[in-house]
Amino acid sequence: MNLQHYRLPLILGSLALLLVQATVAQVPPSAQSIVNYEGLLAAAASGDATRIRQLAREKVEIDVRDSRQRTPLHIAAYSGQHDAMRALVAAGADPNAMEGDDYDIVTIAAVANDLPTLRVALELGASPSNVTSPYRGTALIAAAHLGHHEVVRTLIEAGAPLDHVNNLGWTAVIESIVLGDGGDRHVATLAALIAGGADINLPDRNGRTPLALARRMGYREMAALLESAGGR
Repeated sequence: MNLQHYRLPLILGSLALLLVQATVAQVPPSAQSIVNYEGLLAAAASGDATRIRQLAREKVEIDVRDSRQRTPLHIAAYSGQHDAMRALVAAGADPNAMEGDDYDIVTIAAVANDLPTLRVALELGASPSNVTSPYRGTALIAAAHLGHHEVVRTLIEAGAPLDHVNNLGWTAVIESIVLGDGGDRHVATLAALIAGGADINLPDRNGRTPLALARRMGYREMAALLESAGGR
């Protein structure tokens, strides 16, 4: 499971590509953290919905935070504990809460390529429109970067903003190209974005359109998709 949210390529000059390992990423609870959890945090990590309901009746703080500002709901989402997620939200947990690095449960599930957890998150009222991560992106942008095309389709169906621009100046369409590998997963991701109605001519900060970027990177199949859809 790839939980490293970004490897940032910076396109310099004509075809040069510099890969810089990002320092900020989603951080799931460590095994040691889980051992040390108590109360709701422990119940969320283990998926103990009965214990969650019991603690909620005792009026404990539902959105209690761990050392990285993760709530029990974040912890349950990281481990795919769906019954626990439902019990927490029923008890008043905020489905749109952000943890310390500004990730929500939708983005946590999207980055993990965890469709069942994503669907539960959306069912519980988590918004696909939240601006998340230190890059001020969205779950859709994160999923596009990683080539999680089924997640991309699910987020589009849920109403995720197609043309949000993050603080790198990139849309989901651009990230599927410049942070992708040009392979089947990223081609399918780009196809899903095109079919969903994403603006394929929004340029990056240097004025390069997605089609120009695909051509620069030698991604012929992606370039052909963009050309067929009216890319310039």
